[in-house]
Amino acid sequence: MKRVVIFASGSGSNAENLIRFFQNSDNASVIQVLTNNPHAKVLDRCKKLSISALSFNRMAFSKTDDVLNILKSANPDLIVLAGFLWKFPENILKHFPNKVINVHPALLPKFGGKGMYGMHVHEAVIAKKEIETGITIHYVNEHYDEGGIIFQAKCKVLTTDNADDVASKIHELEMEHFPKVVDKLLS
Repeated sequence: MKRVVIFASGSGSNAENLIRFFQNSDNASVIQVLTNNPHAKVLDRCKKLSISALSFNRMAFSKTDDVLNILKSANPDLIVLAGFLWKFPENILKHFPNKVINVHPALLPKFGGKGMYGMHVHEAVIAKKEIETGITIHYVNEHYDEGGIIFQAKCKVLTTDNADDVASKIHELEMEHFPKVVDKLLS
């Protein structure tokens, strides 16, 4: 049975979707969720789903080996970033090469990089009058949104769409594709 650890910073809808997807799987299970936000709604979701969840601060994450040591003891086959907003530290990436993936709410390399997350991305898509956007699932490296692309799914952007409309379309793509891609990577 493959082991998955999820990192999330906010509401945790992607994390919950992944947890539910793997609940009855013979292939993998989500064993833990880690968050940099002690008030993140993902913690409530994990409690309801009986999944171990911990929050940590920037010191534990990037200045010490505390989070790395938690990961070493969890021994995940895959680390999944699901709405996690901090840059991943090299000490963790070196210890888990090609085992950290992220979902980004745009078709990389467009609309990636520092500060490009959530509504910032959707507003930029609208401002640039893009005719399509989508999601990119990619490996995480030491640079924001520059790791190797694993999967992309597209949707149309209508001239009548606003950033909330785009966010809704992106959320649907994430819900549909993210768990399947994670499952395939673990198979």
